[in-house]
Amino acid sequence: MYKFGKITVVCVGGLKEDYLRSAQAEFVKRLTPYGKLNIVEVADDDRILKHLSPSSHKIAMAIGGKALSSEGFAESLSKLATNGNSHLEFVIGGSEGLGDAVLNACHMRLSMSAMTFTHQMARIFLLEQIYRACRILNNEPYHK
Repeated sequence: MYKFGKITVVCVGGLKEDYLRSAQAEFVKRLTPYGKLNIVEVADDDRILKHLSPSSHKIAMAIGGKALSSEGFAESLSKLATNGNSHLEFVIGGSEGLGDAVLNACHMRLSMSAMTFTHQMARIFLLEQIYRACRILNNEPYHK
């Protein structure tokens, strides 16, 4: 069974709406069997760097980043695990995106879409894609 070691999602700002908090709670629950998931909320972009682990593989969610299909994302997670990256950190900026210092600290830039989403929605979409990747990698059914 594919399991990730640890995934941390570092995000600027909190979730204000109940429906977003409910969605996050649902995906956290669904991801529990696959590994340890931690969500860190920071007040602003300047505080992101002090929350990043020096030994993690850091992925910035950024406009202009690499666009992957769900299957490609799953394959990417699998390759990272195979190469010994047991701690992945995904970084989501606020409404202004991520600053150069944070982007430069990351190993990869990943784009969710050419469309623009709020950073709160991006968090939910990312959690859903991590869950979908786990299902794909374990050959488990999931709605297509």
